[in-house]
Amino acid sequence: MAAVFLVTLYEYSPLFYIAVVFVCFLVTSGLVLGWFGWDVPVILRNSEEIESSESVSKKQMRQVKNPFGLEIPHPAAVSITRGITLTPDCLEDCILTCYWGCSVQKLHEALQKHTYCFRIKTPQALENALYSEYIYRQQYFIKKNDKEEKYCQLPDDAQTADFGPVPRSCYPLVALLTLADEEDREIYDIISMVSVIHIPDESYRLPCRILYQYLLLAQGQFHDLKQLFMSASNSSPPSSSASGESSADKSLLEKIGLAEADSELCEENSKDCVICQNGTVNWVLLPCRHTCLCDGCVKYFQQCPMCRQFVQESFPLCSKKEQDKDEPTHIFQDVPHGADF
Repeated sequence: MAAVFLVTLYEYSPLFYIAVVFVCFLVTSGLVLGWFGWDVPVILRNSEEIESSESVSKKQMRQVKNPFGLEIPHPAAVSITRGITLTPDCLEDCILTCYWGCSVQKLHEALQKHTYCFRIKTPQALENALYSEYIYRQQYFIKKNDKEEKYCQLPDDAQTADFGPVPRSCYPLVALLTLADEEDREIYDIISMVSVIHIPDESYRLPCRILYQYLLLAQGQFHDLKQLFMSASNSSPPSSSASGESSADKSLLEKIGLAEADSELCEENSKDCVICQNGTVNWVLLPCRHTCLCDGCVKYFQQCPMCRQFVQESFPLCSKKEQDKDEPTHIFQDVPHGADF
């Protein structure tokens, strides 16, 4: 009966064509404008649209002051024969200890011992955990806020031309920064920082860079320090009226732990949200670590707008109260509570 009815409409009623076209128009419009809740390009959505039905979990964060900083000022000039120049930047008096040819296995065992056995807050504690499985050791005293370059090099009698093929059993260089005064170790949550540095040699010629940085906490945890990927859209040339915004951006970069060289590069770029181009970037998306959304746009996304990877967790760089304050402070590092970052 339904088929007969449709055939009758088709033969005798021009309204049938009108109805079919109208229904097709409604369905197409609904798909394009997202009336049915399906994922469609955000550029086609209304700015006042409701939030996404599936919310992304917000990671609980706590802000910790990081007293350590370490940079490689001239990575292109680094090699096994020429050595390496390091620039420490510490908020307190510290000790920089460099271990050449440190055992990979012993270093990671030492990090586990920091959690389960004893705290690595002095160079001697790390050496006891390494069982002296390294080729050469150098140590420097770093004064507070002193950015003097420190030169490290293997001695000639070490007779080390390379550290073997990949995968290697030892790291070329491990740099340990620890607080010099016992009183400072009671003040800071972060008591030491371990930096694993790649140095090019005959077997592995990739440029010098910091491979890993581990922050060791007084409570026994250690966190893998990772760089955030900030959005970098072009901005207008800097002017005197923008000096306040520039200082605010620098303070934000210091909070997330970017190096000074990286901050100088990022200062040339704006920190506007990649979606609305108006709000200030404030949210870090995990696991891709893209920092590209403001407080208003983050609630509409389940996928990163930069790489399209699904967002498992997210956290803000600073709260709204902190955004309202214009206080140049010390270097901070955002570290998730109870998880590696």
